Amino acid sequence: MTAIKHALQRDIFTPNDERLLGIVNVCKAGKKKKNCFLCATVTTERPVQVKVVKVKKSDKGDFYKRQLTWELRDLTEVDAKDASKENPEFDLHFEKVYRWVASSTAEKNSFISCIWKLNQRYLRKKVEFVNVSSQLLEELPKAEESVPSGESQSVAGGDEDALDDYQELSAREEQDIESMMEMCDYAISNAEAFAEQLSRELQVLDGANIQSIMASEKQVNILMQLLDEALGEVDTIEGKLSSYEEMLQSVKEQMDQISQSNRLIQISNTNNGKLLDEIQFLVHNMDLSKGHIRALQDGDLTSPKGIEACINAAEALLQCMNVALLPGHDKLMAVKQQQHLFAELRDTFARRLTNHLNNVFVHQGHDQSSTLSQHTAELTLPKHSPLHRDLLRYAKLMEWLKNTHREKYEGLSRTYVDYMSRLYEREIKDFFEIAKIKMAGTSKEAKGKFATLPRKESALKQETESLHGSSGKLTGSTSSLNKLTVQGSNSRRSQSSSLLDMGNMSASDLDVADRTKFDKIFEQVLSELEPLCLAEQDFVSKFFKLQQQHPTVSPPLAQPEAEESDGSTPLRMLPQAEHRHSLSSDKDVVRLMMNKIFQSIETELNSLIALGDKIDSFHSLYMLVKMSHHVWTAENVDPASYLSTTLGNVLVTVKRNFDKCISSQIRQMEEVKISKKSKVGILPFVTGFEEFAELAETIFRNAERRGDLDKAYVKLIRAVFMNVEKVANESQKTPRDVVMMENFHHIFSTLSRLKISCLDAERRDAKYKYTDHLQSYVINSLGQPLEKLNHFFEGVEARVAQGIREEEVSYQLAFNKQELRKVIKEYPGKEVKKGLDNLYKKVDKHLCEEESLLQVVWHSTQDEFIRQYKHFEDLIGRCYPGSGITMEFTIQDMLEYFSSIAQSH
Repeated sequence: MTAIKHALQRDIFTPNDERLLGIVNVCKAGKKKKNCFLCATVTTERPVQVKVVKVKKSDKGDFYKRQLTWELRDLTEVDAKDASKENPEFDLHFEKVYRWVASSTAEKNSFISCIWKLNQRYLRKKVEFVNVSSQLLEELPKAEESVPSGESQSVAGGDEDALDDYQELSAREEQDIESMMEMCDYAISNAEAFAEQLSRELQVLDGANIQSIMASEKQVNILMQLLDEALGEVDTIEGKLSSYEEMLQSVKEQMDQISQSNRLIQISNTNNGKLLDEIQFLVHNMDLSKGHIRALQDGDLTSPKGIEACINAAEALLQCMNVALLPGHDKLMAVKQQQHLFAELRDTFARRLTNHLNNVFVHQGHDQSSTLSQHTAELTLPKHSPLHRDLLRYAKLMEWLKNTHREKYEGLSRTYVDYMSRLYEREIKDFFEIAKIKMAGTSKEAKGKFATLPRKESALKQETESLHGSSGKLTGSTSSLNKLTVQGSNSRRSQSSSLLDMGNMSASDLDVADRTKFDKIFEQVLSELEPLCLAEQDFVSKFFKLQQQHPTVSPPLAQPEAEESDGSTPLRMLPQAEHRHSLSSDKDVVRLMMNKIFQSIETELNSLIALGDKIDSFHSLYMLVKMSHHVWTAENVDPASYLSTTLGNVLVTVKRNFDKCISSQIRQMEEVKISKKSKVGILPFVTGFEEFAELAETIFRNAERRGDLDKAYVKLIRAVFMNVEKVANESQKTPRDVVMMENFHHIFSTLSRLKISCLDAERRDAKYKYTDHLQSYVINSLGQPLEKLNHFFEGVEARVAQGIREEEVSYQLAFNKQELRKVIKEYPGKEVKKGLDNLYKKVDKHLCEEESLLQVVWHSTQDEFIRQYKHFEDLIGRCYPGSGITMEFTIQDMLEYFSSIAQSH
């Protein structure tokens, strides 16, 4: 390695005025091993530049050449990989990371040590060394650090010691030497003479120094004498200080005693102050005034002033009981007595408050004055706002009871729920009984059927149960959608009446005013129930203090048990421990209380809905719109409220009835039968769909659940399309095309007039079917007045299609000119007019009067007849050229025929 170092210094670095200080033999990590050398160099000229040079052996010879050069100031980090184990790998972080593997660990350590020293001397420790042993990073001598970096020389190996002994001259020393050399001009030319002169001058200076020292001996003796005198004075002072110290020692002992006494007095005063604070704290926080005690024991719970006094006393008592006592306070006899007094007052007042509120609840629950009379004309529910207003005065006392006597608070909750549920049950049943009586009177048949509705509650329940039992089998009112035979015939009307349910009313007989009246009754029922439920829920939340969430507080409510045999769902109180784990918020408590208080609302609503659906299945449309609106309103107020949940459940029933109504109409369409002896005309379920759509568009205008109606429209119109085709295929008296044309024309007219956006595709389809079957009917009917002429020209077209040239058709025996003239003579103008007249009568016989399509069909027949006439003329001109054969009548004659026939009829 030494030989390589000298060779590199000689061949590469000396020509560039550089000195080689450190070298290591390396190769790149992870690649094919190609050895090279990393060299640490410094320049010999100032300012000194420190570099790391990569030297590689040339491929063409044995000489070395520079490959890469980095400035040491660009080096940011040296990573030796492992400081404790021998590892030849290391990284140098320049503009990127260079990873190297040294030929030996010793070479790597020597090179890193050289880099560290150069960093210390020239870069002021800018480079960071990672995973390097501390032994390699030894501090340079202090003298070396004191040398400025710009004037210091590079060191490495054996050159470092020589540089450590060398010190440069300061500026002043340089000036002295230069002035001396100026005084001796021969200093440069004759160095020995200059050295001898300097030696002689140095001897003269040494002699002067010795004489000066000997002359100052007398002064030294005087100084020593003065020092002896000073020492004597010091001894005297020390003696006096010793005597003073003995005197101060006794004073110190007396002061210590005084200080100890003062400290004890201060401790006593501090203890007395703390004791006074504790007494004042207990007296101030645990002293209940006599007025508060009297209010708790005998306060009036009926008057506003008495209630206010009781509230203040209860809050003061709660504050006294909740005082945070310090350790040891509870051992004081006075504190124990006060706590005992507070407990007695709490129990006494809680008992008085509970008894008073229980009496209020029981009295209200048994109060019969608010119950609706069976014959009351007004459909309204009694208001409980006076009771709520009176009870809300006790809200703060209920909160106090909730915080102090949980069991009594829960008992009051149970009592309130129990008695109020009975009261509301009576009122709601009376209310719904009147609503059912009014609802049953919305039609003549219903009045006759329900005029003898029982007035007693038990009888009404029996009637309601009978409605529930039969609602699943009802097919709804028979609207025009449900008519089962073709109108216009007496036999069909008798057949339709025989198929109607006698307990239901025909929608054609049900006056629009009766449906409007039913709609108002149902809306009034919901409008009465909504404020009642909201007011009661608001009162329960405020009175029982259930606005805030208290997950750890046990609810004062019951959980529903399994249903009993009679179908009712009683509630029982859960143990307090179960409450704490069963409910997560006060909202759940309020919802359970409301379920218990208004447990009959959902049942009564379902019963009322069943009655309305039995009277007229179209009532489900009104109920769906009204119920959807009220559910939407309730969800906007509070999505988790009892009212929102209950109305949502009832809405499911209404939607189910609506779906049953639609399914029933579809099923009756599928079961329709037509008469074989009379023409079909407009089918009853087609006019029924028109009536349904007109009614639905009126009801669902600006409704929230328009999507339900759109889905029903799609189901109904598809069933109408399918069953129109079914009836047309089964029709024997009326041609299929006529049935399809008339009914799809009616459907198209209805959809165009109502402009139902979700049925645009069906409207276009109906128009297409109507037009297609009109054209088909006209074409199929035209063969009769010119039957032989049609057959003749069909044969001509067949010969041409077989490949015979058009001008050669006249040479065919069956289609020569004589045969053509014979056929044409059979259809003179008079005969054609007669045939058209018969055709008009037949078309008139096929078509129904309701749709008024006769003129439309006759005009289409005229157009088709003229088209065929032109087609025949064209065939004669092409297949019988120059023959001069023409029809016995002209187009003008045909127009007169058609016009005269239409006017005559």
